[in-house]
Amino acid sequence: MTTTTRRTWGLVAGASLVSTGLAAYEIVPASVTPLVRESLRIDSTAAGLLVGVMFGTAVVASLPAGAALDRADSRTAMAVATLALFVAGGWGWVAGRNGNYRSLLASRALGGVAYVVVWNAGIDMVSRAVDGDNRATAVGVFTASGPVGFALGQGTGPLVAGAFGWPAIFPAFTGVALVGLLVFWPTSRGLGRSPDGAPSAGEFGAVLRDGTVWTVGALGFLGYALYLFVNSWGASYLSAEVGLSLALSGLLVAAFPAIGVVARVSSGLLSDRLFGGRRRPVVLASFGFAAPLVLVFTRLDSIPLLLAVLLLAGFAIQLTLGLSFTYVRELVDARVAATAVAFQTSVGLAGAFVAPTAGGAVVDAAGFDAAFALAGLLAVCGVVLAWWAPEPANR
Repeated sequence: MTTTTRRTWGLVAGASLVSTGLAAYEIVPASVTPLVRESLRIDSTAAGLLVGVMFGTAVVASLPAGAALDRADSRTAMAVATLALFVAGGWGWVAGRNGNYRSLLASRALGGVAYVVVWNAGIDMVSRAVDGDNRATAVGVFTASGPVGFALGQGTGPLVAGAFGWPAIFPAFTGVALVGLLVFWPTSRGLGRSPDGAPSAGEFGAVLRDGTVWTVGALGFLGYALYLFVNSWGASYLSAEVGLSLALSGLLVAAFPAIGVVARVSSGLLSDRLFGGRRRPVVLASFGFAAPLVLVFTRLDSIPLLLAVLLLAGFAIQLTLGLSFTYVRELVDARVAATAVAFQTSVGLAGAFVAPTAGGAVVDAAGFDAAFALAGLLAVCGVVLAWWAPEPANR
């Protein structure tokens, strides 16, 4: 392995660790929802908002962040965002101990800004560090940090809460991000700025007027909505309806994001190798397999079957999440690639923002069966949209 190759994969590994810590912080309230509700005396919708607010903040912050990254230094942005996570984690711990829901919600909004900067900057730098033939694979490895972090948060959140009290879940994962920054910083030297110069305002506007970008963005919206719905309400379903303990429910649902490590890397390999760089077949298969699995989830009462469905659905859904960021940046000029990625992040995370809160509202109003049926219909919509999706020309 050459020095350049080692440096490239060091950059990918460091950026992925930063993102892993942020993803664990992002999802961990979902693993202890009953404890949070009881302590703060809030309903399911308000509890879901503790997860969803990070995505809502990211929706608003993503496009400005992407535009700034096309003109600024992505490397420095990663460092600043990691430090912001430390502030958000400590703030959330204090707010939780004091029973201050509004302050806790505000701390999570700060975490959402940190998340979107790390995500957009990480994809931007990883994409520019490799050639086109391996880009989807490398970006897939980076995006696998999301499910690793989600599995870490879902699986260990109840353990942290049991040992140190539930507010400790908020600062618990900042150390992972710090280790990642220490690996990322030396391997990313000189790679923070685009070699093509700053794009014009007209080039930014062209991204937002591109119908193909909106199509891929909509696929990201549906994929993230499915992903966050199951992550947010799967453990509660297993606990309330199946009768499992909260700790066991969290461990089982952790399989759903965990399989994304394989799915997100596989999405790039399948697209780059099996389909010769075509992106659409992978996304079409993703929604096609996910739809029936989500629709039958609440009809099953066997624990092994539920686990199998969680694994298969998690794999299918995350094929789209792993590939969509490479997909969208190849639809536009390289000078505005970070803006396209930021747009994809914004639209995709809009789905992530809506899903936990809307899911909680449907659960309260009509029960888990109706909520999972609605999620399955979203996957069917994804099949229809993926059928008409374009193939990128700028590889």
